[in-house]
Amino acid sequence: MRTAVLFCLIATMAGQAASLPADTVFVGKKKFEALVAKGNRENWASLPLGERVGRVGMAMAGTPYKNYTLELHDRIETPCANFNGVDCWTFFEIALAMARLQKETTEADSKRFLRLIEEDRYRGGRCDGTFSSRLHHLEDWLWDNQRRGLVKDITPSLPGARKITRTMNYMGGKGSRYFRQLRADPSQIPKLAKVEADLSKRGIWYVPKSAVPAAEKYIRTGDIISIVTTWPGSYTSHVGIAYRDKNGVLRFLHASKNAGKVILDSRLSTYLNRYKLHAGIFVARPLE
Repeated sequence: MRTAVLFCLIATMAGQAASLPADTVFVGKKKFEALVAKGNRENWASLPLGERVGRVGMAMAGTPYKNYTLELHDRIETPCANFNGVDCWTFFEIALAMARLQKETTEADSKRFLRLIEEDRYRGGRCDGTFSSRLHHLEDWLWDNQRRGLVKDITPSLPGARKITRTMNYMGGKGSRYFRQLRADPSQIPKLAKVEADLSKRGIWYVPKSAVPAAEKYIRTGDIISIVTTWPGSYTSHVGIAYRDKNGVLRFLHASKNAGKVILDSRLSTYLNRYKLHAGIFVARPLE
């Protein structure tokens, strides 16, 4: 039997199924297996969740930067993973899902891994087969995952934190034409417009970059660091993982488009000051 006829069936909330080839849904199986084996050898399962996230993230250093790895089909939305190339968001998703998997099993269980990805990536923890069920905004990801007890927004407790609101209307407005899934199925646009309207009203807590040096001591390895931007119409522009090195310096571990790969960058506050469009951060702490 040819491998091209192997399919991964993803059940929808309606009890139906959408199918894509297995080698499309899960890319880089050997790298996945190597990560699991490394975690087993080094007993990552014995570490707190944040430390496990940091270990996975560091083990992924050098992974090429690659955009659009989730955009597999015009109409079929499905949990997927690509270990051969990541962007800033898929990097932290994979690191977090791998860290959770290490606690559950020593096996390279790709089915369970994709379920952990689904729990993190989709509203309510379930992909219903549509593009609009994916959490497309980091601030929406934070709100939804915190509501379900998967992370905690520690930003309000950090020194210098303040709340802001902005008007968001990109995916649900004129920007919808840039998304192939929304061109294929315009009926999803009103759903995303409502999401953005809710985000506009809800606002976010963030720490301005001038206050980040004082806040760094409260941030731990494995915390998810979202970069708040000065751009109008959006809250965030980038995301990565906090990592405290052997000298105690809190650094920014991320998939860097400029570097073209996953790197352990400079001290977090130094990184923020490098770019004028970076306004500050908000911080999500993964929970067991």
